[in-house]
Amino acid sequence: MKKVYKLQDLDCANCAAKMEAGIKKLDGVKDANVNFIMQKMTVEFEEGADAASVMAEVKKTCKRIEPDCEILGL
Repeated sequence: MKKVYKLQDLDCANCAAKMEAGIKKLDGVKDANVNFIMQKMTVEFEEGADAASVMAEVKKTCKRIEPDCEILGL
C-alpha cells in the first residue's frame, strides 16, 4: 500500500534527503520518497504492516531531523 502525504514547513533539500533515508530504514516501510520541491512524501508500506503504527515512527523520525515540519493527512 502506498500513501502520499503533504509536508508543511520543510525548509531544506538536505533535510528532505535525511528524512527519506531515515524513513526507509524503519520496520514496515518498503520504500519512501520525500520531494522537497513538491513538499510531498510518499510512503510505501510492507504487506501486512500497520500503517498507523509505521506513520507514528515516520513522524518521530521527521521531527528529529526537521522539528518544524508537519506531515498533513495523518
